[in-house]
Amino acid sequence: MNYQQEIVRALQAACPLEEKELRDMLAVPPDPAMGDYALPCFRLAKTMRKAPPVIAQELCAALEKPACVERVEAVNGYVNFYLDKDGFSRSVLEAAEASPRFGSSEEGRGKTVCIDYSSINVAKPFGIHHLPSTAIGNSLGLIYRYLGYHTVSMNFLGDWGTQFGRMIVAYKKWGNREQVEHEGVKALVALYVRFHEEVDAHPELADEGRAWFKKIEEGDAEARQLFDWFKEITLKEVSRVYDKLGVTFDEYQGESFFANKTDQVIAELEEKHLLSDSDGAKVVFLEEEKMPPCLFVRSDGATLYVTRDIAAAFWRKEHYHFDKCLYVVAYQQDLHFRQWFRVVEKMGYDWAKDLVHVSFGMVSMADGAMSTRKGRVVLMEDVLDNAVEKVDEIIRQKNPNLENREEVARQVGIGAVLFSVLYTNRIKDTVFCMDNVLNFDGETAPYAQYTHARCCSVLRKAANFSFEGESDLSALNNPEAQAVLRAIDAFPAAVREAAARYEPYLVSRQVIEICKAFNKFYYEQRILDCPDAQARARLRLTRAACAVIRQGLALLGIQSPEKM
Repeated sequence: MNYQQEIVRALQAACPLEEKELRDMLAVPPDPAMGDYALPCFRLAKTMRKAPPVIAQELCAALEKPACVERVEAVNGYVNFYLDKDGFSRSVLEAAEASPRFGSSEEGRGKTVCIDYSSINVAKPFGIHHLPSTAIGNSLGLIYRYLGYHTVSMNFLGDWGTQFGRMIVAYKKWGNREQVEHEGVKALVALYVRFHEEVDAHPELADEGRAWFKKIEEGDAEARQLFDWFKEITLKEVSRVYDKLGVTFDEYQGESFFANKTDQVIAELEEKHLLSDSDGAKVVFLEEEKMPPCLFVRSDGATLYVTRDIAAAFWRKEHYHFDKCLYVVAYQQDLHFRQWFRVVEKMGYDWAKDLVHVSFGMVSMADGAMSTRKGRVVLMEDVLDNAVEKVDEIIRQKNPNLENREEVARQVGIGAVLFSVLYTNRIKDTVFCMDNVLNFDGETAPYAQYTHARCCSVLRKAANFSFEGESDLSALNNPEAQAVLRAIDAFPAAVREAAARYEPYLVSRQVIEICKAFNKFYYEQRILDCPDAQARARLRLTRAACAVIRQGLALLGIQSPEKM
């Protein structure tokens, strides 16, 4: 039952406000003793020309109490609604039991969402700085699919530009094939770092790099063979990391795929008189939008990243007919996206409004910043392996006889790393600390996974207990059980809100709320050691909490062990 909607309907009959205003005003009090829902009357004081406490009293007297509400009270300018606990308990449990996909919907049926995320660079390592984009993009894809959307996950590879000419110069001067085949991206990064160390003393190297990139553009056989080889080595290595993360893509297409499609973009911009000359370069002026000019062609005739971005957007619209195209890219690129989204709009395409930059903050290590040029990169694979090893050590100490120990360590370690960037508002910068993310007592993935395992343990102990028969729902009329029910009941709204705001953390926060509430319930209430009808109600609540925690973690790309 949509309790909020029932209360809003009752209020409409007694109050001079529209449905949306009432729905926006209706709140969940921080303390259940103040009601399950509350309407603050302070905004009504000006309209009704009365003091809020008087308004609350009059509304309370005039209100026809909905069937789902046990009582209504006016307190200090608030109208507090207390739900019928048995009815609420029954409603939430039946909804959670009705489908293994509690909170899912078909609202996205017939709609397509393209999600561009991770975007690793060829010949560069998969570093921890790729974690936010990878985790957020993957989770958004899972959430949108849960709501019935068709999604297309895209990895837009950074595989074009002068740096690849430099890589060829470095390889030909100081590299050898056997070492690169053996060490992979690590060897390519070492060559890249050496190039930047040598170029200061030998500036002619920069010219050689530009010349080799020109050969790549022109299709020179040797240049293309080396370029494709660098790409093959990179994809082989990053695929191993994606496998560990449980992340897959529908499409790997890089800038190079769209490099030969940029002429069409430039031609259309010129045809529509949007392109202007500026000191030999070609730009689109965005003065009305209070943004600097958007540079499309440099004075030397080279096109820029923005040209390939627009070419990619046109191609995706033509091939996927998307309803939204999300770009999960760090906030430093905010101006870049605002500029080219506006250019697409100026070109006359109304679907420009469906292009969304899902920005996020940076992740760094406690010991400082990272730089590929200087060789300071924290490898994602090293972080994942380290997390798994540390979890394995903890399990060996606390539960040495755990079956499938290595698999559980993998699930918990990987989950902890993913959760570290999915538990806060995505725009925040975060400092990665292994000890914090592996804390089993904090608001972390291991804490949620352990709560899930605790639920599973209770249910295993009740393996011979029949769920058929009467449930005494009064056994749930205590603050602890009601808190679990409220947290479960809020889960579907959290999933919808996460999709609407592109914020997976709303799901992770709700999972933690369910876990906190369940653990308090577990410690304060007897689940099995009570009459059968009461035990049945509490076991149903345990089963619902277990299922929703598992599903919530799954929407974050995190697995839930049954034993820990």
